[in-house]
Amino acid sequence: MELIKNHLRQLSVKSEAVSQVTFDEDWNVPDVKPDVGRMIQKKGEVEVAEVQMGEGRARVLGRLCFSLLYVSEGEEKRVCSLEGKLPIDENLNLEGLSGGDKICLKWEIEDLSIHLIHSRKLNVKAIVTFQAAVEELRDVEIPADLKEPGEISMKKKEIRVLELGVHKKDTLRVKKEMAVASNKPDIHEILWKDMEIRGLDIRSGEGKVEIRGELFLFVLYAGADPETPPQWLEQAIPFSGEAECGDCTSDMIPNVEVTMVQNTMEIAPDADGEERMLQMDVVLELDLKLYRETSMTLLQDVYTPKMKTVPVSQPEELESLLVKNYSKCRISDKLKVEESPHKILQICHGEGKIKVDEARVVENGILAEGVLELRILYIISDDEMPFYAAETAVPFSHVVEAPGITRDCRYHLRTDLEQLSTTMIDSNEIEIKAVVNLNAVVLKCRQEEIIREIREEELDMEELQNMPGIVRYLVQPGDTLWDIAKQFYTTSEEIRQLNHLTSDEINPMDSLLLVKKVE
Repeated sequence: MELIKNHLRQLSVKSEAVSQVTFDEDWNVPDVKPDVGRMIQKKGEVEVAEVQMGEGRARVLGRLCFSLLYVSEGEEKRVCSLEGKLPIDENLNLEGLSGGDKICLKWEIEDLSIHLIHSRKLNVKAIVTFQAAVEELRDVEIPADLKEPGEISMKKKEIRVLELGVHKKDTLRVKKEMAVASNKPDIHEILWKDMEIRGLDIRSGEGKVEIRGELFLFVLYAGADPETPPQWLEQAIPFSGEAECGDCTSDMIPNVEVTMVQNTMEIAPDADGEERMLQMDVVLELDLKLYRETSMTLLQDVYTPKMKTVPVSQPEELESLLVKNYSKCRISDKLKVEESPHKILQICHGEGKIKVDEARVVENGILAEGVLELRILYIISDDEMPFYAAETAVPFSHVVEAPGITRDCRYHLRTDLEQLSTTMIDSNEIEIKAVVNLNAVVLKCRQEEIIREIREEELDMEELQNMPGIVRYLVQPGDTLWDIAKQFYTTSEEIRQLNHLTSDEINPMDSLLLVKKVE
């Protein structure tokens, strides 16, 4: 018997690996930079240059880039900055990895500390965690019908499944400009910059994926006059863009990972030739997975009184959409600043990063627990060198509602920072408020027996002749008319006619008259 099959594309994880890279390096301050006196603030980023794939192994090549804002040593104290890079060369063991596989690579700086050995040497310590997953595209063949059914009875059911419609990687380039306010001096040197993506809104459209958000910018710069203290600019610039996806439709469910892989900020002249413009160039890497919810017919069994049919099946795990929920978590806290020797006069900038330490399934939801890692740059009442910074981690716990979720379900949880505000309560206390987006797509996983082929065998005539020709049968719980017909070598139509039934609906303890159709 030849089966008519439909194709279902699903993505599964073939192999996973986690690896940590530890740094403990002494680093010399470049000759062109002044001696380091007091450190103000630091930050780090990971740049992945290349991922080389071999049999069962992936090699990650890149750099840990760190930045330091500091006050120079000596009588003429100045705010300065420096940048350094430490090489990364790490092997990840991924069982079953082959050359054509796709790797989903994520990384996180668990800890970064910079200590002053002396004014010309720093000690840099950091832990970088890499998480890698090898994703495999599976083409599941779902039997729906027979090519030549004839008098063969078929048992079918409709199933809801989630199919992978689009899986690709792309990049989105965001180019923006920012002008210096008229009451501020020209830009001579950029001392510090922060560039963050906030409030992401990702939607599927016809032949494209639409991405909107805000490019949040902060820059601390020095003017041409060394007597003028450093100036700063802060601005949130909306952006929007599209990634082309030929097979994408507006009803698809997006699951998109966005990573900022490159950001540059350069000084540019304005229309009058004065250096009062900043040009930003940001590259976002998009890992696009778009799902389509659809209904399919599943052929479960076949039989005919004329021959013995033996379905050969194997279990397959199929996914369906349980729920998608775009949730928001509001965070608030107060920070007591005690390390600065003077009172706080003004907050320059607050930068935040969301870190989810644990996510687990609870009753009717996903519990996400983590911290908002925060760095605040502020000014104190010290005319000579007013810049100081404070770092803190604000814990949060939030349940993303997902009615019906169980531990057998799979989910994708994406987090990003939508809003962040830092305001002074008094001269040594800061109020922190933030809104975090937690977007969840929950998939229900279930096992289904999928028929691969149907073998035809001769009937056991001796067994059939020993069966009674007419039977009075009491319906048992879980019975269907189709199953009873198969068991007693008759048809559903024959049972309905003999028992004057108007439909296939039967109830436990119903009495049915059955007549064998094979002699």
